[in-house]
Amino acid sequence: VGKKVQAIYLWWHKPVVNKDLLQNLPNLKVIANSGVGMDHLDLKLIASFGVKMANAPRAVSSSTADTGMALLLASTRRLVEVHNISISPSMEYCEADILGVKVTGATLGIIGMGSIGYKIALRAKAFEMNILYHNRTQRKAEEEQTVGATYCKKIDSLLQQADFVMVVVSLTPQTHKLIGKRELELMKPTATLINISRGAVVDQEALVAALQTGGIEAAALDVTYPEPLPRDHPLLKLKNVIITPHLGAKTDKASYRITEEAVENILAALSGLPLPSEVFPS
Repeated sequence: VGKKVQAIYLWWHKPVVNKDLLQNLPNLKVIANSGVGMDHLDLKLIASFGVKMANAPRAVSSSTADTGMALLLASTRRLVEVHNISISPSMEYCEADILGVKVTGATLGIIGMGSIGYKIALRAKAFEMNILYHNRTQRKAEEEQTVGATYCKKIDSLLQQADFVMVVVSLTPQTHKLIGKRELELMKPTATLINISRGAVVDQEALVAALQTGGIEAAALDVTYPEPLPRDHPLLKLKNVIITPHLGAKTDKASYRITEEAVENILAALSGLPLPSEVFPS
């Protein structure tokens, strides 16, 4: 049936798109991805076959932003730790020294101010946070004013000032291990790193070292590499780490909207119209 296939809807990276598959689908017009990240695809290879590509940024942005803020709050208020204390059979009272960190008025540094990053800024504004952001391009002045965000042309400036650093970038060769030993050393020892992008954007070995030695206070990760981590990985043993299994956009409404957005892109491609969410090789 290869000659009949004109569109592929990728769900959780399946089917695997490689040269063999593309050669066996001569009439393929479009590949629609169920999410924003496209790092699992060879975009240049796909484009060389004349196939268009699309993702679903509008469908996932709100749910992923919610996840980012949930991780920030859960980490700073030590929710997992105190939950375990609360359900412990020996629980009699909560120690007075189990203190969280105040979020209101703290400085949030957002690395990657696309649609998800901007929605995180909107949520952070409600917490009266001081918002810094680093992005390839600066947002319009009115957009910055809406959320009260300040642009940091250099990532170093953001890292040095932020109490919370939230990573919201796509995984590309340029962002691979974007947060490494040097960047972690620039962060405050009281700072928390939140990663909702891709695991490989952070150098995990350097992160483990920083968490073990007090280089930073804590980390909250929705993504790791690999996923899931080996059961003996040191990140799983640290009390100052929260890890969730790539929950980003996993909500009922987002899942429905992802499929809806994919169908919109597929129908546009088959009709010879511009794709609403077309992605091009960099």
